[in-house]
Amino acid sequence: MKIKHWFAAAAMCSALVLTACGGSKNNSESASVPATAQSGADKTYIVGTNAEFAPFESRTADGSLTGFDIDLLTAMAKAGNFKIQFKDQPWDGLFASLNNGDLDIVASGVTITDERKQSMTFSDPYFDISMMVLTPKAKTFHSLAELNNMQRVAVASGQTGDLAVQKILGAQSTKIARFDSVPLAIKELENGGVEAMVSDGAVISNYVKANGADKFTINKVPEFGVDHYGFVVRKGDTATVEKLNDALKKIRASGEYDKIYAKYFSN
Repeated sequence: MKIKHWFAAAAMCSALVLTACGGSKNNSESASVPATAQSGADKTYIVGTNAEFAPFESRTADGSLTGFDIDLLTAMAKAGNFKIQFKDQPWDGLFASLNNGDLDIVASGVTITDERKQSMTFSDPYFDISMMVLTPKAKTFHSLAELNNMQRVAVASGQTGDLAVQKILGAQSTKIARFDSVPLAIKELENGGVEAMVSDGAVISNYVKANGADKFTINKVPEFGVDHYGFVVRKGDTATVEKLNDALKKIRASGEYDKIYAKYFSN
């Protein structure tokens, strides 16, 4: 979640979705392309992700990494002539791993925010996203103000939905029920333990489509506005972010971006 949010909160399982976890082989998946003989061309960029955020990153039944972010960055590596290797790990450790040098890039549905820009560098935006409110099928929902009247609202810990609900209910509100992943938060809603769940719209829609649209109502909330996902590098790593931006431009121009988008988001 994956508004992807990075300060605090709990981990997502290291076998991933945005949304459902599959089996796992190991914590790394290679997606390498031939390097040139240019200076630095042999470097393999280690890309951290949390495979709990389908359709952006998750695992298939055989344990392979899949998702929009995975395919997009793999295509970018090919177009930009650099090598990458994915490392699936819990969400709450991604940014620490980036800062200490264990990772070079984070690709995990990370929402670009002014707060995050203070401690990390983002690529150009690669996906537009809006928060949505998920409620039981029979419940009506009209505005964010209604969250104040609820006893429990579910979010995935540390993701954008968590941050958005904190702005409404307060960061220390006991009404916020935090879960390690979006699927767990939605399952609590299904079981009646919470009255609503807030997360990135594309992730909610993917989960509901796969797990029973007859159980839930997806509520679009204009007040949330539109946010953007970006790939993350260490603060000030201009060389890597320029390489990412150049590759992103190339796959947009070639039409490859549109093909990958249609694979995951066509109706």
